[in-house]
Amino acid sequence: MFKFFDQVVLDNPIRSYLLVVAVILFIILLKRLISRHVASLLSHGARRIWKNMDVKAFTSLMMQPLGLFLVIFISIVAFHKLTFPSVLEVEVYGYTTKDILHFIATTVLIISFIWLLLRLIDFIAMILEKKADSTVDLSDNQLIVFFKDFFKVLIVINGILMVLHFAVGFDIKNLLTGLSIVGAALALSLRESLENLIASFIIFFDKPFITGDQIKVQNVTGVVEKIGLRSTRLRTDQKTYVTVPNKQMVDTILDNLSLRSQRRADLKLEIGLDANTQQMEDLVNGIRKIVGRKEIENSSVYLNDITGQAFIVQTEYYTAPITIKEFNTLRQEINLQVLKLMEELKIEIAGAKTDIRVQRE
Repeated sequence: MFKFFDQVVLDNPIRSYLLVVAVILFIILLKRLISRHVASLLSHGARRIWKNMDVKAFTSLMMQPLGLFLVIFISIVAFHKLTFPSVLEVEVYGYTTKDILHFIATTVLIISFIWLLLRLIDFIAMILEKKADSTVDLSDNQLIVFFKDFFKVLIVINGILMVLHFAVGFDIKNLLTGLSIVGAALALSLRESLENLIASFIIFFDKPFITGDQIKVQNVTGVVEKIGLRSTRLRTDQKTYVTVPNKQMVDTILDNLSLRSQRRADLKLEIGLDANTQQMEDLVNGIRKIVGRKEIENSSVYLNDITGQAFIVQTEYYTAPITIKEFNTLRQEINLQVLKLMEELKIEIAGAKTDIRVQRE
């Protein structure tokens, strides 16, 4: 019986194969339990930093990548205890099968570790977003989204460098030196992308607008839905989705409509010349009473001009920064009241009556 386990197959005793298989099956069967326990230990350590953290959310986010990482790591360690069979030592394009398997295993391990770090970034961002939601300032939320994407990009780049160093065996120092030269060339060719990236930092720290603001830039008016590393996304009044490069958001004149203190409306009336002085005075006083309602903060009504075709009555009034729907409803009510006043005073718009004379030669 023991002699059977001592038999050597492919340069390794059968006992070693069974031990490796047993270890791998053990970690696969218990990976959920082990990953939950490890995630729980990590959450207890994290609660010292974030006292009000959601342990269940942390565990649900970390269990799957943590379990996969443990299975891959334990499996690689178990297989490392075996002697690579000399029969399988085949060279393919200058690389042995052992080198190829080492590359695959190291790459898979690094990818699983990077996935684990990305999930950790998601959890930290989720905690910070909950804290940011408790504040009135929405700029905190957009900073969190921005830096979450930024750090994810850095982690992925580091993951690629780790694969090149540990799996392929490249010298990172020489690689970084070469990349610096290539990076300088790319910086010249990708100048606009770099300018957009720098502009995104200016937007986040200077804060000319934040997510949720209604802005007008380059004849495009819309609500800011997302500020990215390269561009800003706007939802227009026509419900279209417009992407504007961040460089243009910084370099051009931008009107933040959400920060205005009042809304302005104008009403210009061209009254016919048949109206007398008393009618014009009653009209101006009547319009002043109409725009004297509580929704209007200040207003002015005056006889602006007298021309050969009409009397010009100019009305300007300002409201609080209400929604566009409320503003249009208010303008309609005032316009209808002005029309009723003109009917009562028997005043007509210039050009309402036109006399046509036909002369015969």
